[in-house]
Amino acid sequence: MDQRVDNERRSDSERRLDSPLHAAASAFDEAPKKSPWRGGLRKRGLAVAIAAGAAALLALLVAWWLHARHYESTDDAFIDTRTVPISAQVAAAIVDVPVTDNQLVDTGAELVRLDDRDYIAQRDQAKAQVDQARASVENLTAQIVTQQAKIDQANKQVAQAQAALTFAQQESDRYQQLAAKGTGTIEQAQQYYSNLLQSQAGLAAAQANALATEKQIAVLEAQRDLVNAQLAQAHAALAQAETNLSRTVITAPVAGRVTKLTAAKGAYAAVGQTLMMFVPRDVWVTANFKETQLDLMRPGQPVDIAIDAYPDRTFKGHVDSIQSGSGTAFSLLPAENATGNYVKIVQRVPVKIVFDKQPDVLLGPGMSVVPSVKVR
Repeated sequence: MDQRVDNERRSDSERRLDSPLHAAASAFDEAPKKSPWRGGLRKRGLAVAIAAGAAALLALLVAWWLHARHYESTDDAFIDTRTVPISAQVAAAIVDVPVTDNQLVDTGAELVRLDDRDYIAQRDQAKAQVDQARASVENLTAQIVTQQAKIDQANKQVAQAQAALTFAQQESDRYQQLAAKGTGTIEQAQQYYSNLLQSQAGLAAAQANALATEKQIAVLEAQRDLVNAQLAQAHAALAQAETNLSRTVITAPVAGRVTKLTAAKGAYAAVGQTLMMFVPRDVWVTANFKETQLDLMRPGQPVDIAIDAYPDRTFKGHVDSIQSGSGTAFSLLPAENATGNYVKIVQRVPVKIVFDKQPDVLLGPGMSVVPSVKVR
């Protein structure tokens, strides 16, 4: 029994010796005593390291601030352009759409072709009216030339009648004198007097005919002016018909991309109906800077442009212009600060930034960018 108790006591002692607390206590007892000045050096080195790190961080912050103060940046910016709605200017059926969605085309490329048969007929009809009016003008011009010849003839008839009247006057006077002297008969005197009256009537008729013939020129010229006006009207109708015919082929106004294409072969295009949207290749950046950022901003200052779609690239540009007014001033419902309570809000002003060189990547209106303007 005593041996069993001794064995149990020995086992308890062994378990206590194998415990972690006993091992730590033994290690503490066996470790050499350290001097106090070594602990102070360690604390002093840690403090120096912290101070050096803080100084380096401060230096980095100061360097960043010195660099950042030369720039004004905003993430309220996007790619902008003037999109063009392509619409039909004449009503006709669509016979061909030689482009597809998002296709890049050059200036003058065909986008939509409309049925042109009705407009060809209108053009031909206008040409016929022009030819008819031109023929009428030429006819009246010829009549005026002929009438001028008639005027010359009438004037000669007047001269002839004048000569006949002069001779009749002389004959009448001579036979009147002979009759008064008794050497001539009264019948002869009366006969030659009658001839004088006939010559006077003939001269008056010739003069009236010459006057009427001359006035006919004014009538013909008035008719020619009327036909000239009709000719001008016919030319205008022809020009309108040719313009309408040219509008049956819709072309690209500038180089760009086709977007939101709704035109389809076989559909009917009404006047003013939008067939597609056209995005020109000439794009720029509209950046809405805070008004407090505009103090040193001027047109021509260089800009670094970061585009969200291309995070690994930076594009160069410059400030083109600054809008004369905040964005809210030109909104549909501008702020009315004179009514109600007033809370001051920092306004944003649109700034137009253009690329120094058009990027060789796909850009479209609304894409997000972050411009950084160097103002110092």
